[in-house]
Amino acid sequence: MSDRPLVLPFDPSGIALDRRRGLSQQLYQALRARVLDGRLSSGTRLPATRELASMLGLSRNSVVRAYDQLYAEGYIESRVGDGTYVSRLPKLSTQVSTGLSHGLPTGLSTFSVKDTEDLSSNRRSSEALQRLKTNHLPPPRSGQPRAFRVGIPAFDLFPFEVWAKLQAGFWRNPRPAQLGYGDPAGEPMLRELIAAYLRRSRGLSCMAEQIVITSGAQQAISLCAQLLLQPGDAVAVENPGYRAAGHAFALAGGRVLGVPVDEEGMDCGRLGQLEDCRLAYVTPAHQYPTGVTMSLARRLALLAWAERNDGWIIEDDYDGEYRYSGAPLAPLAALDQHGRVLYVGTFGKIAFPALRLGYLVLPPQLAQAFSQAKALAVRHSEVSSQCVMAEFMARGHFQRHIRRMRKAALSRRNVLKAGWPVDIPGLGAMPAVAAGLHVKVDVDNFAREQELVAKAEAVGVEVTPLSNFWLADSEVPVDKRAGLVLGFAAVPEGEIAEALMKLRKVWKK
Repeated sequence: MSDRPLVLPFDPSGIALDRRRGLSQQLYQALRARVLDGRLSSGTRLPATRELASMLGLSRNSVVRAYDQLYAEGYIESRVGDGTYVSRLPKLSTQVSTGLSHGLPTGLSTFSVKDTEDLSSNRRSSEALQRLKTNHLPPPRSGQPRAFRVGIPAFDLFPFEVWAKLQAGFWRNPRPAQLGYGDPAGEPMLRELIAAYLRRSRGLSCMAEQIVITSGAQQAISLCAQLLLQPGDAVAVENPGYRAAGHAFALAGGRVLGVPVDEEGMDCGRLGQLEDCRLAYVTPAHQYPTGVTMSLARRLALLAWAERNDGWIIEDDYDGEYRYSGAPLAPLAALDQHGRVLYVGTFGKIAFPALRLGYLVLPPQLAQAFSQAKALAVRHSEVSSQCVMAEFMARGHFQRHIRRMRKAALSRRNVLKAGWPVDIPGLGAMPAVAAGLHVKVDVDNFAREQELVAKAEAVGVEVTPLSNFWLADSEVPVDKRAGLVLGFAAVPEGEIAEALMKLRKVWKK
């Protein structure tokens, strides 16, 4: 009996090539697909280049180039004196081979968030992937801003011409030292200017060494979750509150516990009743989404809780610059005497969210660890945005822009307040709005909330239901979670007035 391997015949049928496109690339893709899906099994002998060129009516050069690419990637091999054969490859799963046969780099190229539903069936899935299945956060609304989108400042007023000149100036002659690997904590000049700004305008005594630049507030919150939580640790969040923060803590393995919010902010009495909880996340300047400001008594109680429990407080000051009577309130961190507060700030509500530029002000004992964690995650933040923002601040543009934005937000708030529909069944009156970029309005019950939101959407007006901000396991009855949350800064006054006219008309039907 012969010791020669079994030689399987090559069948060229089904290889259809478009003469208007690159023939060698098409042939390469066709042969590769047949190898991956098993139509060309391991050990199949391929025709010589001249022979295959004759079969398919191609030039020999086209076949040579296709074979060369298959050789380079390991799909075929040459046996000296005996021709060209399909290599011996491990059998691929149906999903991966199908994806590759359609020209995708891997089977995961078609992966989407909904595919996390299948993770529970994969025994090798990590705990983090399993947690992602139940803590997926829908992306924020995108596209052209409309009334009354939440979380969007008046970036139609941003001085883009100034920013463009500063950006061009940076790239015209960047220093070589700025083009390599930078400090993971961020550009030193920007950190110095942020520290000076917080000392001067917010009463927060801090040094540049305590600041870590992040990709927006969300990355800052995620870093806190990664470094301050062990799987199974309890973390207290405001309820209702900023759900993206809760998801970040849950993804890190934390047990997210909702603490009620009243007219003074987070109920610190209820917080003190939680067992084994050493981390609390709060938005004290302008609670998200109810808009209340945490009272001084509650702030002091919260700091005492952290000291008593050897705990940490994450203070998210996402829109603290917007206060419409008097100066912005001093942050909770300014009252901290024991290094318990991690302060999260962002440029997204003063400039625009797409800038993705935020920062953490850390207790001194945590600064180095957070810088190291940032280095492991992304090495360092993109340099030009940091340097341009530093110039923007150093030349006085930042403070002027804050004043302009505060004035515009106040004007837009006034238009919303003056034109708010009245005598709508189940809909509350417009409350006073002393701070921030959004307002919460009461609604009688959940069904009415959903009806009002749907009718607004039908006429092109964005209104966010308050029920979206509650934890799923909240003790509060569903009807008590109802309300509307409206951002008032995203569009000019004329568009606000037009949207209000639409709401008055559609809500009275």
